[in-house]
Amino acid sequence: MERVTGIGGVFFRAHDPDRINHWYATHLGVELAPESYDVSSWWQKPGPTVLAAMPANSEHFGGPEYSWSLNFRVDDLDAMVGQLRDAGIDVEVDPEEYPNGRFASLRDPEGNMVQLWEPAGADARGPA
Repeated sequence: MERVTGIGGVFFRAHDPDRINHWYATHLGVELAPESYDVSSWWQKPGPTVLAAMPANSEHFGGPEYSWSLNFRVDDLDAMVGQLRDAGIDVEVDPEEYPNGRFASLRDPEGNMVQLWEPAGADARGPA
């Protein structure tokens, strides 16, 4: 069976797309979409990715008015949280360490949930 090889893009509606795009670039390092086909898009490090539908009433999204969230892998959760807090961004670190790693949550300027994940265990080791 032919399979997809990864996520090629995440597209979502925003009230102020330019502001949101620059916020993700400035604070999380997600490069802006190229303005020319001669320029490569943002490349991410190889690693685990989770695609999971969740119940419509899930609290994961931060309220019924939100229907999506992003989870970004990070190498050093503490360093990223410190960097974001230094920029005045409220970040909540989950006090529990899970078998698959550590997590922190924040919201982008439009209130969308963003989760940071420092993988551990099998997700840090890679595929068997």
